[in-house]
Amino acid sequence: RLLVALTPEDASRAFRELGAATVHEAIGRRGALPSAIKPFGGEGKMAAPVFTVSTSPFQNIAIHEALYVAPRGSALIVETGGGHEAGYWGDILNSAAIAAGIAGLIIDGCVRDLDQLKSMSLPVFARGVCLRGTGKERIPPHLLGSPIRIGEVLVHTGDWAVCDSDGVVIIPHDEVEFALEGGRSREAKEAAILREIAAGRTTLDIYGF
Repeated sequence: RLLVALTPEDASRAFRELGAATVHEAIGRRGALPSAIKPFGGEGKMAAPVFTVSTSPFQNIAIHEALYVAPRGSALIVETGGGHEAGYWGDILNSAAIAAGIAGLIIDGCVRDLDQLKSMSLPVFARGVCLRGTGKERIPPHLLGSPIRIGEVLVHTGDWAVCDSDGVVIIPHDEVEFALEGGRSREAKEAAILREIAAGRTTLDIYGF
């Protein structure tokens, strides 16, 4: 649910300006994906609705298929069944995703072709880099658009992801307005605290410790 007259593009811009940590705090310290998932390509910042993918360990055909099913402007978020040590995504999928209008990738696994990914525009968030290849077999689970779990977070298609160098936070689709309002309120409070610090007050005084 978006604020009145707020487009998805407006929401994306606002969330990127707020940042993942601020949004995480604003929604009650919920939604944080495992800290191992970090930026590995593109701008290093992203905020977009997600399209979920569940693939069996060391197989990536579901990711290929998701590129052509996911709505344009959405980010793929991929659960790999714990098979983290493989390069599920590389320069070919990155190029195909850009052509398909995909906003970015979040994967609970690894990627490869790092030099190429860094030179391209698509934001990529992953556990790491691994040169080990993947197969193309449709081994269950092989699900597109169904709920997935990454770490402690249950993710549904249509939820929002806010991603930057601090990590990735997931916002339930019906809490987008709440997250934006809470994030802006928190940002204003932090700006006031910084002004007080600049004026000579201590954090002990400000927080009442």
